[in-house]
Amino acid sequence: MSDPVADLCTRIRNSVMRKHATTIVPYSVIKKNIVAVLQQEGFIEGWKIKNAKPSALIVISLKYYEEESVIRTIKRISKPGRRIHSKVNDMKPILGGQGIAVVTTSKGVLSDKDCHRLNVGGEVLCHIW
Repeated sequence: MSDPVADLCTRIRNSVMRKHATTIVPYSVIKKNIVAVLQQEGFIEGWKIKNAKPSALIVISLKYYEEESVIRTIKRISKPGRRIHSKVNDMKPILGGQGIAVVTTSKGVLSDKDCHRLNVGGEVLCHIW
């Protein structure tokens, strides 16, 4: 797999379109950190690591409100062929503040709101609203 972040976004997007309660993705540290940000920002109900290494999996519990998914769109921004970096002052609110940008920084994987709070920029992985 050449792009694990795109794989995570695609699996979540496909599960949301099919209205699944959970989705399972192969474990990696970057995926675990992204999923933790999604839970912290309220886009998923929870997640847990299943099985032991080397074939560990992340089970993500998706969140719905009145039978509609909380995640309406998940879009990959920075790609392996074209990395997109952003300074903290250049990060604009996603969908008027309803969405978030997931950013990998020197302080870990953060939402754009946390980036503004900590005054740190980085590589924009994806947008979620």
